[in-house]
Amino acid sequence: MEITTEMIKELRAATSAGVLDCRKALTEADGDFQKAVDWLREKGMATAAKRADRDASQGAVELYSHGEGRVGVMVEVNCESDFVARSEKFRELAHELALQIAASAPQYLSEEEIPADVLEHESEIARTRAKEEGKPENIIEKIVQGRLDKFKDEVILSRQTYIRDDSMTIEQLILQAVAAIGENIIVRRFQRWELGESLDN
Repeated sequence: MEITTEMIKELRAATSAGVLDCRKALTEADGDFQKAVDWLREKGMATAAKRADRDASQGAVELYSHGEGRVGVMVEVNCESDFVARSEKFRELAHELALQIAASAPQYLSEEEIPADVLEHESEIARTRAKEEGKPENIIEKIVQGRLDKFKDEVILSRQTYIRDDSMTIEQLILQAVAAIGENIIVRRFQRWELGESLDN
């Protein structure tokens, strides 16, 4: 895969690693952004990654109401210091995350939160669909995995495409903020309400 200048710039913005290190990481990861971040972390070169283990107990609870009160969002975003929690950059990030949640309705913070029965149910749907479409038996599992990944991209906040820039995910947006602010940032939890939705959901 060709490693573009844009890819290097994006990785550099998210990790503060050097240009050559970013190029090497992307080459090693065959262009996969997350694998490149992990590669830099393993080599101890990613500033954002180095901060990932630091305690983040300060922060803010951002509230957002959309469509004249038809959708409401509450999201807790944590950082390491009260000083950063009050900064404009941090507040902007918290607000952007609330907008994202309102617009894209994620259901989970991380992959670990998805119940096994939900994944199994989605796998079954994908498997049945692939069989109905007459796909060859030997590639059905690959198709199921692809559709499961797509499902995760839709329902996990960190994997969602950022609503203002479809070239980046929410995870990348947060990594950029970590690199810019210089502190660990964690989305602790969120809740989204939509007027008239079933209370069982």
